[in-house]
Amino acid sequence: MFIVEETIAGTKAAQIPKQRGESLLETAVRYAEERHWDVFPGTWLEAVDGSQQCSCGDAACPAPGSHPARPDWATQATGSATVARRMWQKQPTASILLPTGRTFDAISVPETAGFLALARMERMELTLGPVTLTPDRRMEFFVLPGAAVKIPDLVRKLGWSLSSLDLAVLGEGAYVAAPPTRFGSRGAVQWACRPTPANRWLPDAEELISPLAYACGRDR
Repeated sequence: MFIVEETIAGTKAAQIPKQRGESLLETAVRYAEERHWDVFPGTWLEAVDGSQQCSCGDAACPAPGSHPARPDWATQATGSATVARRMWQKQPTASILLPTGRTFDAISVPETAGFLALARMERMELTLGPVTLTPDRRMEFFVLPGAAVKIPDLVRKLGWSLSSLDLAVLGEGAYVAAPPTRFGSRGAVQWACRPTPANRWLPDAEELISPLAYACGRDR
């Protein structure tokens, strides 16, 4: 079973967390090897004058240590465990980023709406894929690729306009940060629903959009 856990020492909140017994390198390799997800290394955190800053050098970086390190990141992403290992060996503390629009898309909603939707999905006995919880209080639901094209029409059929909901779809040309990537001192990305053998097959966006749109409508 693929279970990723993180432990964060309370007195070292700015430190990049480790999996229990696993390095960032080993975790990135496992994502590629066991889930067949493309991965690529992003920026990382560096100690500067006693504080942790993004390796990009921007002191006001909005996503410190958790964004692409180079403009051609899409061509850098790999599904090869061997290549992933080689990339993280060069920079072992680099964040783990996953391009969307390939093996999965991601539906991003506010944390409050996400937890409401999760409770509703459980009552509906829906099968979920992995779901991340980010330090900027967003939840990202992994679904089959193609969601970015389908969602606007699906939302309209439910009686909503996409612009009226705080709901975004990450497809081709976008990416998500994977656990245990850290957003500076704000904390680390965590799994709200972990990758397991049971959720290896992802749901279609159509299966999840009703509870997600409902929850986002309630959360406005």
